[in-house]
Amino acid sequence: MLTASCVRCPAPVAEATDGTWSCPDHGVTRPLWRAEEASYDGFAEHLRTAAGFPTYVPWPLSPGWSMTDFAAVATAPGRATASLTCTSGTSELDGPVDVLVVAEEAGTGLGARCAGTRYTDPGFEIGERPPSARVRIGSQSVNLWDISTSSDDGEFDRSVLAGEAAGRWLWIVLRPASALLLFRDDWILRDVSGAGPQLVELPFGGHRPGW
Repeated sequence: MLTASCVRCPAPVAEATDGTWSCPDHGVTRPLWRAEEASYDGFAEHLRTAAGFPTYVPWPLSPGWSMTDFAAVATAPGRATASLTCTSGTSELDGPVDVLVVAEEAGTGLGARCAGTRYTDPGFEIGERPPSARVRIGSQSVNLWDISTSSDDGEFDRSVLAGEAAGRWLWIVLRPASALLLFRDDWILRDVSGAGPQLVELPFGGHRPGW
């Protein structure tokens, strides 16, 4: 079962009679729907909530990797403005690794929360210099730029890439920061929102990351 919290913090949110949602710390906000643990049934509910919005997963998953988290920002099923997946595994050099992928409409703020950036959108940091990496989504090659993370919380445990795909922001957050060395230009992201029975083969479970 998915439960609702604030898109900008872990606080629970409440729906008012006028259909708006509010957070005790951030006021009126959009609800973030997230499962307590990653499972096939929970992911199926996630896809219903995020219907019509892409949910990207690195594809194919490497042996031993699994989906450990997913979430969607939506005021109602079929009215999503963001989706998130996290796949986790291990590498010989980095040990445990988390790869978070966020697709979102401008101004949503989920990618910035996961990345720890100063600004809601990454726009001012990209496009005016050569891209740092690329990823493929279907037949499209998507340029990505490395994004500076906030020093306010003292966390330098992640690498962040961001770009634009299909008119939406695309964020990729890798933990630990050294896991960026795993990234190659032949990485593929697959929109699994319409994958159907193939999702049965997708492994779920493992430690859910904090963000």
